[in-house]
Amino acid sequence: MSLLDTIAGTADPGTLYGIGVGPGDVRYLTLRAAGLIRSVDVVAFFAKRGMEGNARRIVAPLMDAARHELRLEYPVTEEVPVADPSYQAQIGDFYHRAADSIAAHLVAGRSVGLLSEGDPFFYGSFMHMWRRLEQDHRVEVVPGVTGMSGCWTKANVPITWGDDILSVLPGTLTEEVLCDRLKRCEAAVIMKVGRNLTKVKRAIAAAGLLDRAVYVERGTMEAERVAPLAEIEQDRGPYFSMILIPGQGRRL
Repeated sequence: MSLLDTIAGTADPGTLYGIGVGPGDVRYLTLRAAGLIRSVDVVAFFAKRGMEGNARRIVAPLMDAARHELRLEYPVTEEVPVADPSYQAQIGDFYHRAADSIAAHLVAGRSVGLLSEGDPFFYGSFMHMWRRLEQDHRVEVVPGVTGMSGCWTKANVPITWGDDILSVLPGTLTEEVLCDRLKRCEAAVIMKVGRNLTKVKRAIAAAGLLDRAVYVERGTMEAERVAPLAEIEQDRGPYFSMILIPGQGRRL
């Protein structure tokens, strides 16, 4: 047994592990996460049709050819609006089928590590599996470094000072709601920017926060980009993009 296995522990039969794989750089995985990826019977991951899967790409250096993999491919991602009944029906059915696929391995006594970008309990698809499986199967959640933590670190931006209150806002909110929330916040992280970038930028400007806003694209990954939001002219960002608005609280 390697030193890593001794420290991190190995996987137990018939157990589902929700493994947080961090913001993008494999070096930011916890010891527990790295140990489980090397020891579970099945590594499961979500992926967009025709794509490798972001979480799977992150852990590639830890994988070997003998590892059994379970690819869970979304039927739709951005092609249909989230509020559309068709999207909800397709994704709901997909999550049921994905849970059944994982459960089949668990019932057979195999351990399953389901990869989750960032932290499994923070906007993660893993939560939909946890909700369906935790009543009947052993589940362990392995926390991970969140994407926002990786981004504000790489941007060299302390996000909260003193008694600052941090607000985490999805860019999918309406422009009016975003502006209202931003006017009342002290520090903010805006996630799910992607196709919402133009709308989010307008809301930030309307809230009087444009001069404090920092845009981060692919934080901790290759092709990382950090810039003041005011200098960003593109109308949309990639999946891995967010906006940081650091607090201005007590500094000693």
